[in-house]
Amino acid sequence: MINWDAHACLPQHPQADFTPVQRLHAAGVNYVSLNVGGDMNPISQVMSVIAGYRATIDSDPDRYVLISSVDDVIQAAADGRIAISFDLEGAMPLLDQPEMIALYAQLGVRQIHFAYNRNNNVADGCHDLPRGLTPLGYSMVNAVNDAGILMDCSHTGRLCSLDIMAASSQPVIFSHANPYALVQHGRNVTDEQIRACAATGGVVCVSGLSWFLGKEHPGVDDVARHAAYVADLVGVSHAGIGLDICFQQPGLDDTPPGDFDPGYWWPASAGYSASRPPTFTPPEVWRQLAAALRKVGMTDSETELVMGRNMMRVAQQVWSKPQALLKAA
Repeated sequence: MINWDAHACLPQHPQADFTPVQRLHAAGVNYVSLNVGGDMNPISQVMSVIAGYRATIDSDPDRYVLISSVDDVIQAAADGRIAISFDLEGAMPLLDQPEMIALYAQLGVRQIHFAYNRNNNVADGCHDLPRGLTPLGYSMVNAVNDAGILMDCSHTGRLCSLDIMAASSQPVIFSHANPYALVQHGRNVTDEQIRACAATGGVVCVSGLSWFLGKEHPGVDDVARHAAYVADLVGVSHAGIGLDICFQQPGLDDTPPGDFDPGYWWPASAGYSASRPPTFTPPEVWRQLAAALRKVGMTDSETELVMGRNMMRVAQQVWSKPQALLKAA
């Protein structure tokens, strides 16, 4: 069985400690997508992070492997290594150039969403005014499909996400999002969005973040309950896991340079509070997840789908798209 964590965050710094990745691996995770930046990060920071992460991975080949295919993930698991690729949270690091997407693919980015909570020239954020996907955004969707990158709609506005899912020729995922029907938070996704995602052949991966699970200190049963909701609504083939654990490293400042305003990206009007930061399920939740999913009524084969096989299926379809540029990575 392959356990697939669709999204996690280390410090946005080239010297980030990879010990949390080792914890995920020890808990049974075979693949993790690491965020390398988003709309609040200038491209200089994003590129520095990618370079630093790649150097760390390259320096310990017995433990880590940067992958570009599902076959690489399977081989890494057989070798006792954890498979890693990168994701971008927002289109601003693309500099309004669809051609940037293939470049990021060469550097190890295997999934991307277009807006982080706020609107930009490509797409709408979930905490901003609804406009829908922009003309540039449609070009970006085509470029993501052509590059063989997973099209993600986490953090994206409801209307805009529906536009993206309608425009994409490949399955679309939510790498870390939870059902709005269970917790009414603007970052969570409605039944309409979940159904649209399933209609593309995609997967909604449940986050382990306290704000989105509606629990101050969420645990494995909360994650299982949200995954079960998705499975009951659209079928177990469309539920997955992306715990979105944000690991901090004391003494390492990854604050975006320049005029960075946390209140803009996480507005109080949407329920965020600097005095009440989020908590996360620990990596060790992965050890308990199969039992928790069985507890909510899933069979052994269904738990395997949710814990990894669903995302493997989608990644196999998207990543296997012939693309000569990707082979140069």
